[in-house]
Amino acid sequence: MDPINPGSEEYGHDAEGEETRQGRGGSAPAPVRARIVRLVAGELLLTVNPVDGSEIEPCPPGQEPEAPRPRTAEERAEAARAVSPPVPPGPAAPELPLLERQEERERLTGILTRGRSARLTGAPGSGRTALLDAVAADCADLAPDGVVRLSGHHRTPTELLHALFTAVRHAPGQRPDRTALLDRIREVGAVVVVDDLEFGGTALDELLTAAPECAFLFAAGPETPAPSAEAQVEEVLLAGLGRGAALELLESAVGRPLTDEEANWAGDLWFESEGLPLRFVQAGALLRQRDRLRVSPAEFDAFGALEEAFGPTDPDAAAAVAAAAFDGVEDPDVELREIPLPSLGEGAAPAALLASRLSRSAQAALRFAVALGGEVPHQAHLPALVGDTHADAALGELVACGLLSPVGPRYRLASGVLAQLLAKGYDQEAADRAHTVAQHYAWWAAHPSVTPQRAAVESDALLAALSALIPATGEAAAEHRATAVRLARAAAPAFAAGQHWGAWERTLRAGQEAARLTGEVAEEAYFHHELGVLAICTGNLERARAELEASIGMRGVLADKRGTVAGRRALALVADLSGDHVGPVVARSEGPVSPPRGTPALRGPAALPGPAALPGPEPVTTPLPKGPARTPGAAPFPAFPDFADEGPTVVTRPDAVGNGSRPGLKAGILNGARRNLVAVGAGALLVAVLGTVVTLGATSGNGETPATDRITSDSTADGSGTDDAFEDEEPTGGEGGDPAETGGAVPTDSASPSDLPGGTPSGPTGSSTPSAPSTSGSPSSPAAPTATTAPATTTPPPTGTSSGSAHPTSSAPEPSSSSSSPTTSSSPPSPDPSTPTATDSTSPTAEQSTTLGAPPSTPETPGTESPA
Repeated sequence: MDPINPGSEEYGHDAEGEETRQGRGGSAPAPVRARIVRLVAGELLLTVNPVDGSEIEPCPPGQEPEAPRPRTAEERAEAARAVSPPVPPGPAAPELPLLERQEERERLTGILTRGRSARLTGAPGSGRTALLDAVAADCADLAPDGVVRLSGHHRTPTELLHALFTAVRHAPGQRPDRTALLDRIREVGAVVVVDDLEFGGTALDELLTAAPECAFLFAAGPETPAPSAEAQVEEVLLAGLGRGAALELLESAVGRPLTDEEANWAGDLWFESEGLPLRFVQAGALLRQRDRLRVSPAEFDAFGALEEAFGPTDPDAAAAVAAAAFDGVEDPDVELREIPLPSLGEGAAPAALLASRLSRSAQAALRFAVALGGEVPHQAHLPALVGDTHADAALGELVACGLLSPVGPRYRLASGVLAQLLAKGYDQEAADRAHTVAQHYAWWAAHPSVTPQRAAVESDALLAALSALIPATGEAAAEHRATAVRLARAAAPAFAAGQHWGAWERTLRAGQEAARLTGEVAEEAYFHHELGVLAICTGNLERARAELEASIGMRGVLADKRGTVAGRRALALVADLSGDHVGPVVARSEGPVSPPRGTPALRGPAALPGPAALPGPEPVTTPLPKGPARTPGAAPFPAFPDFADEGPTVVTRPDAVGNGSRPGLKAGILNGARRNLVAVGAGALLVAVLGTVVTLGATSGNGETPATDRITSDSTADGSGTDDAFEDEEPTGGEGGDPAETGGAVPTDSASPSDLPGGTPSGPTGSSTPSAPSTSGSPSSPAAPTATTAPATTTPPPTGTSSGSAHPTSSAPEPSSSSSSPTTSSSPPSPDPSTPTATDSTSPTAEQSTTLGAPPSTPETPGTESPA
């Protein structure tokens, strides 16, 4: 045992004891780490975050990637192996010769040698891929960057350009933008072989123009659009095989000479299939299966030696026995069973018959392929999907039978096989199988051990599973769509990191639709955010703005702060890249609009700012993009006749004047702080008023006149009182104490005339009739600082003698017979409450320190009658 590195020596017992001694009952699973990848896309830094969403920002200084360099020959060979289909396990398929293709091969090689481009057009199953392999081998040393093999299946011209750049240049962690990509592709000199091309016309012209130093060899079907006349692409047609070549190919596929019956059957098949090589490869598989059915290994070994070595149903053992029987080795103990040849219809559409004679694992793999629309999962996934540890060998069976064709780095069902299997009912329970595939891929794609490049290879199968789950119906529709959301959430970051952005976009679209159908708002917001980031990377800023605004709105409803911040950052980047600047916000006016708080706008044409009079604010931080400003409609009637309602209400403060320069301090104070100046002035005035009132109250309340000297409307003055206010007054025209005769004053709620600023009481004008006693019960003015009310004054007495105190009576007075009525004083009205009232120091009463600012008493108060 190593003392430095203690470890288990016997089946892990020492390690278990160490864990037990340390208190760890068992090994805890390691936490799954999120796969965060950083890419430089053009001049932007993309951080692929599968948790909160990708983030994008301008690439900081010092983090620019290294310049791309040409790949070496070894690196090009490694890249070619990565894009080639894997060799399937199991029995090797027979080697098939390339027959009757020498003329086309030499012609294509000559076109590429001259530096021109060619397009090979042939029907599916005509042997286009085999011919491309031969031509690529002939041109291996023709160009400085070698031969580049690409797949055009579900690929756009931009995706092919990026794939070409990756194949010939070593640039890890970076994806050039459109301009940089075109600049670097112009320097590439290679023979580019593109199989399964799906576009033509102007799209093909774009691809050819982008790489002028490359010679292209395309392979397409008859339904693919033709190149334009200006493309200068030579067309090479690929026809079927002749009768003799077809029979030779069939013998090579069977591995033995054909009998006369089989040759005649092959001739009929040649006429029916128009000499397509794929039909004869499949016919050779039918004959091999027939040979296995005719001879059983048990008939050769009575003691079970072959069964022990190969198994009771091993197809290789049966094929070996059948081949020995047809090689002329006579064995009297062997009896061959009669198995009829397939019919002509079965030979022309042999998929169902071939599948019925395959192993159960191969049949299950075919059913999964039918559920995925023809896409076959990688052989490493078949054991988990089928439930058989040896199910990976099923891929070899399917390839040997001609049921699969290579497409780039994977396989898919050969031409016509999907329709034939659907006719035989292989689509039963297809939705459940697609759901099983999606669940498996959702776990696999999110596993940290899976590289983004490996996930990108399985992109077509993943997308096929997503497409099959979204239109699901029935009781399991919700579960299937929820699985589609999980699969898209797991696969999208892997495709982004693997730079397979075409699959990234399709996955995000499918995931967003599935999330919308299931009502998962958080996941839908994530997919909108990722689509916005992808649109920024590709330069489509309008789409990016729409997607990001949708994501921010959804995450705002969910209170997802981190996601909202990430979305706003990306939206601000969109505004910077597009050069948009936010102008002043104009309020909508669908009707009368009330003026804002503060000083309203002036009325008149000069107060209506035009478009040029509203300068945009100078942004302190990155502004958020807004939609197009809508012109407010004119209100039919103004809401406030004194203010201007016709113009828009400016919410933001303009920071620039008409000529674009910033205003100075003086202009800012006059224009922007008018309301502040008004508020400061009002506050200062209020402080002065309150200080004056407090000072007067403190100086007047010295205690010389007790509180009992005050006569209110609720108290009665008698002769024994201490009030001296009426000692020097005599009633006029009466000797008694009746107010009706003496004209004595009655307490009122109005202020005394002596309280006026002049200190002079107002007297009667030509009338000896005193003021009528007031019965008004109106309270004092709220501005009076004291609760004391002074009695109404009467005509000054002619002598200095005093009379007794007047006693108010409760009886209603008689109507006055005087023809003259008292008039109000000519004194000025009551001063402003903020101005202290001047009092007369010579007044014989103490009531002169009465209410400040109270209005003078009126001769006749409402509800008061004059006594007779």
